[in-house]
Parts: sequence; C-alpha cells; structure tokens
Amino acid sequence: MNGRKPSFLYSLKAVLWSFVGLRRKSDFDQDTGKLNPIHVIVAGLIAVALFIGILVAIVKVVVAQQ
Repeated sequence: MNGRKPSFLYSLKAVLWSFVGLRRKSDFDQDTGKLNPIHVIVAGLIAVALFIGILVAIVKVVVAQQ
C-alpha cells in the first residue's frame, strides 16, 4: 500500500466484513499487519451502535403494528 497506513474506512470495511463472518484467510492475514488497532476499536464501536440502533428501530416498528 505504498508504505502508507490504511485509512479509517479500510478498518471500518474490515470490521463490517467481520460482523458478517465472510472473510478470506488471505484478506485476514493481510489485514492483521496493516490495521491500526485504534481504528479497529472505534470502527467496532460504531458498528455495534449502528447494529443496536437498527434492532431497536425494527422492534419499535413491529410493536407499533400490533
């Protein structure tokens, strides 16, 4: 990657793919040496917050229909 560290969006993409559980071993091996741990932690917290927000919204819509 031209000696540059991957961006936050690269870390976010890796975290989102990890949430889905679909990662090739070669991609995982490549990411482990490149990712910034702080970016991964922040991306994970953002992904969890979005996931919880989506679940709460779905529950509110389902409960409101009854």
